[in-house]
Amino acid sequence: MGEIRNFKSGNQGERPPHGAVPRRLAAIIVGDIASYSRLMQADEEGTHVRVKRIERDLIQPSIVEHHGSLVKTTGDGFIAIFDSPVEAVRCSIVIQQNLVGRNASLPKDSRIEYRIGVNLGDVIVESDDIYGDGVNIATRIEGIAEPGQVFISGAIYEQIKHKVVCGYESLGDRKVKNITDPVRVYRVLPDADAVSRTRGRRENILIFFLSLALLVIAGYVLWYMLAQPGSQVGQHAAAPPAVAPTASPTPAEPGSTAPAPQVAPAASPSPTAVPSPAALPSLVPLPSTASIREPEMVAIRAGSLAMGSIDDPTERPVHQVAIKPFAIGKYPVTVREWNECAAAKACGFTAIGKDDAPVTNVSWTDAQQYAVWLAQATKKPYRLPSEAEWEYAARGGTQTKYWWGDKLQPGMAACKDCGDVSADQPVKVGSFKPNPFGLYDMGGGVDQWVADCWHKNYQGAPADGSAWIGADCTSHVLRSGSWKNDARYVRPANRDSYDTNVRYPTHGLRIALGP
Repeated sequence: MGEIRNFKSGNQGERPPHGAVPRRLAAIIVGDIASYSRLMQADEEGTHVRVKRIERDLIQPSIVEHHGSLVKTTGDGFIAIFDSPVEAVRCSIVIQQNLVGRNASLPKDSRIEYRIGVNLGDVIVESDDIYGDGVNIATRIEGIAEPGQVFISGAIYEQIKHKVVCGYESLGDRKVKNITDPVRVYRVLPDADAVSRTRGRRENILIFFLSLALLVIAGYVLWYMLAQPGSQVGQHAAAPPAVAPTASPTPAEPGSTAPAPQVAPAASPSPTAVPSPAALPSLVPLPSTASIREPEMVAIRAGSLAMGSIDDPTERPVHQVAIKPFAIGKYPVTVREWNECAAAKACGFTAIGKDDAPVTNVSWTDAQQYAVWLAQATKKPYRLPSEAEWEYAARGGTQTKYWWGDKLQPGMAACKDCGDVSADQPVKVGSFKPNPFGLYDMGGGVDQWVADCWHKNYQGAPADGSAWIGADCTSHVLRSGSWKNDARYVRPANRDSYDTNVRYPTHGLRIALGP
């Protein structure tokens, strides 16, 4: 694995005297870039810059966030140590899933993909290094991992199998170099697969209940038809005339116009629009509108927007877009608002944190579910904003780098280098000044999902402000940047992407309404 293979271990050099250095049981992550030599040969400077950016913006923050320590980076890889096997595996999954979003717009031969191996073992710890068989095994497991995958040892598996929500595929016992006993290896199947399986189970349950409802309705209709006097042969003439509605024939007759129970087909919500509440099946009574805490909305007038910038290739070309009137949330959706959806069993998890903080760890699928539930519960056309609507609202009628001007100013946004901002969680919504449209946190705070599928630039983008939906929509667009990102993400023109079904700790949402 390049430089990591020269990493000090118990199999190299002279082992320190017993008791001279501390030992500890730890979870070790070893990561290595697949096809690193080929990438460097094709674009040495560009690859170096990209790797350093990934280390700075993704790998190091993820390790810290999961309570680990980065031991070293090695040009084409890294080694980290954790007290908790659970946190080590969660960190590995986050890194790999985040890289999916970063690579989505790149040609396959230009993608930076890591192989990751995780092991639990007794290691020797020095001030700037660790070594021992625990490190060797993690390194060997990484060496057999596939690009973009997380492989773990049996020791790790036994510690996390009931604690991390994901799947595992046993790859059997593997004989690895310089290790006497075979090592049992598992492939981690992360949250995207778990979400898919969960969705399948929910769809099966929905189909079951709809089928049951159809059987009940069919039975009722059959009973109703048989119970009518006209259905009893020889009794029709003797029966007294029934008083019937003037415009309706006997309900038992074919072609009757009398109303009959209707069952809406089960269907997943379209990414292009939120279905009307009447079109959505409901298996449980909906709460009254009065009990729903609707997000506070701000009406946005129609206008036009020079969308994009020349600062980044994904933001080009700058193009003119017409925006229809709509409304957008004054703040990102909060924990309190989200948990009403969770309490109604319409959203996939219960959020943690303060009620007035923005909800986080939301996938695009989660965000869409919230929009559909809110529309159904309130009978209003709530939805996710389009990317063009979001940028138009974020600019607030300005065309500068930030909505307040071309230079970063303290006290305007929550980001890593925007001032004194907590590194552990986002501050409550509305903690910073609003933009000229009266909207808060349109830059920093939390990343915010929009309706659009990810496209690597604006070539062919719609000019009418609608969401850009493509045939391949495995990832969606994120706007705003978060409290963990630096100031360049706070720009209204900044855009990023992430896998549609994957949750990430800095991702939230803002809701739109109308037109």
